Amino acid sequence: MKRLLRYLNAYKKESVLAPLFKMLEASFELFVPLVVAQIVDVGIKNQDAGYILRMGGLLVLLGVIGLTCSITAQYFAAKAAVGFATGLRNDLFAHIGGLSYSEQDTIGTSTLITRMTSDINQVQSGVNLTLRLLLRSPFIVFGAMIMAFTVNAKAAMVFVVAIPVLSVIVFGIMAISMPLYKKVQKQLDHVTQATRENLTGARVIRAFNRQEDEIQNFDESNGLLVKFQVFVGKISALMNPLTYVVVNLSIIAVVWISGKQVDAGIITQGETVALVNYMSQILVELIKMANLIVSISKALACANRISNVLEEKSSIVSPAKGMEQVPAAIAEGADIPAKVQFDHVNFLYKGAKADSLTDISLTVKKGQTIGIIGGTGSGKSSLVNLIPRFYDVREGAVLVDGVNVKDYRLETLREKIGVVPQKAILFKGTLRENMKWGKKDATDEEIYRALDIAQAREFVDSKEKGLDLYIDQAGKNLSGGQKQRLTIARALVREPEILIMDDSASALDFATDAKLRMAIQKGTKDMTVFIVSQRATTIRHADQIVVLDDGATVGIGTHEELFESCEVYREICLSQLSKEEVQ
Repeated sequence: MKRLLRYLNAYKKESVLAPLFKMLEASFELFVPLVVAQIVDVGIKNQDAGYILRMGGLLVLLGVIGLTCSITAQYFAAKAAVGFATGLRNDLFAHIGGLSYSEQDTIGTSTLITRMTSDINQVQSGVNLTLRLLLRSPFIVFGAMIMAFTVNAKAAMVFVVAIPVLSVIVFGIMAISMPLYKKVQKQLDHVTQATRENLTGARVIRAFNRQEDEIQNFDESNGLLVKFQVFVGKISALMNPLTYVVVNLSIIAVVWISGKQVDAGIITQGETVALVNYMSQILVELIKMANLIVSISKALACANRISNVLEEKSSIVSPAKGMEQVPAAIAEGADIPAKVQFDHVNFLYKGAKADSLTDISLTVKKGQTIGIIGGTGSGKSSLVNLIPRFYDVREGAVLVDGVNVKDYRLETLREKIGVVPQKAILFKGTLRENMKWGKKDATDEEIYRALDIAQAREFVDSKEKGLDLYIDQAGKNLSGGQKQRLTIARALVREPEILIMDDSASALDFATDAKLRMAIQKGTKDMTVFIVSQRATTIRHADQIVVLDDGATVGIGTHEELFESCEVYREICLSQLSKEEVQ
C-alpha cells in the first residue's frame, strides 16, 4: 500500500482538507449534547420558551455548519480518491503493457483484468472512506470521552473501560478478516477467468452443446466465491452486534451511575442526558468505524494485489545505451553476412522444466524466404518469437543485421519487423484505423497496396465502404480468412525489413494461399520473410526450409534436398501431398 500512496502526491491539498473539514464537523457535533443539556436544565426546568427557541436555533446553526463541512470534506475526498484511482489505473495499464510475454503468461489474463477493474475500484473506495472517516471516528470517540469527563468524572470512567473493549473487538475482527478478503479476491479471479473463457469461446461451447456443463462449472466457481464471501461476511457481521452489546451495557452503566448522582444532587438531569448522548455518539462512530475497517481490509487486500503486479519487473527491457538507429555499415550499404542469425540458441519458457528449443543455429540472408515446418509443439512459434525479442534466449544469441537483439532498443528492433501472429486479432474501428497500426502515417495508397499483396482488396471492395469499412471487436463481422488477410496487410503496410508470418494463412484456401505467396515474393523486394506453416505447399518454394522436431532442427535445406535427406519432412509431405505433387 505504501507504494501506492505516491499517487496521492498530486492531491496533497485535498488529502489534508478532506479530513480537516471532517474534524471541524466532528467538533461542532461534540457541542450538541452540551446544548441539549442546557435546554433540559434551563429551558425545560424553568419553562422558558424563549431560551428553548434560542438554543434550538443554535442547534440548527451547528447542524448547518456541520453539513457544510461534511459536503466540503466529501468533495475533497472524492476528488483525491478519483484522481488517485485514475493515476493508478493509467500506470497499471501501462505497466502491464510493458511486461514481457513471460510475465503476462505467468500472472494470467483473468487476474490482470480483475486487478485493473475490481481491485482498483475497491482501493478507490477505501481511499475515499479513509480520508473522510479514519480520523473523524477516533476523534469523536475520544472527544466524546473527554467531553464526558468535563461533565462528570465518575460516570466518564465507564467510557475509559468501554473504549478499549470496543477497540479489541474492532481490531481483532479486522485482523481475522483481512487474510480472508485476499482469498475472496483470488476466487474472484477464477470467476473472471470462467466468464472470460465462456464469452470468448461462446461459439465453441454452443457447437459442442456444452452450455449446461459450463453453467454447472460456473455455478461451482461462483458458489465457492459466495461461500468465501458469506464466511468472511459472518465474521465481519459480528462487529455490529458485539459493539452494540458493549455500548448499550455502557449506557446502562452511565444511566445507573449518573442517576444516583442526580438523586444526590451532584449532577443535573441535563448532564445525564449529555452523557447518554456522548455514549450514543460513540456507538454511531464505532459502527461507522466497523464498516470503514471492513472497507479498508478489502482495499488493503486489493492494494497488495495491485502492488504485486507493479513490482513485477519485465524480463525484457531496452538496454540503457541501446542501439537507436541502423548501424553505419548497414546504412552505407556494406554487405552483412546475415540478416538474421541464430547462434546455438537454447530457449526455456518461464516455469518449464525442459528447453523448448535446443541448440538452434541458422543463418538467413537479406531477401531470403525461410519456411519453418514441424509437428505441433515442435517450437516453430517459439523460434520466430525470439527475433522481435518477445522472449529472450537462455543460451546463445539471436542477431539482426549482425547485432545481438539484446543490444537494440526495443522500439528500434521492432520497427524493422512486421509480425502476423498465429491468432488474427483486429481492433474495433475502421479498416483504415486498423491498417495504421502498422504505420501511423500510412497513406490510403500504401494501405491499398498492402491489401493487394495480402489478397484482401477484392473482398474489401465488395463491401463498398473502402477503408471506412467498420470492423467489430476482434473482427467478429469478418470470416477467418478475411481476418488473416487483413492482419497480413497490416504488417505489410509498414514495409518491414523482416516479415514474420506465424501460421497466418491457415484459414486460406490453397489457391488464395498460392496467390498470397507469389504476391509477397514479387511485392516485397529485399524483405526477409519467415513463414511458419503446417502446410508443405506453403513453404515448399522457400529459399530455405527449417524442419523442427521436439525443439531441435532435424533438417535445413530446400524442398528437394529435405525430401531426400530428412525423414520428418518426408513424412509431412507424403501425409499432405500426392507423389506427383511432391516432385
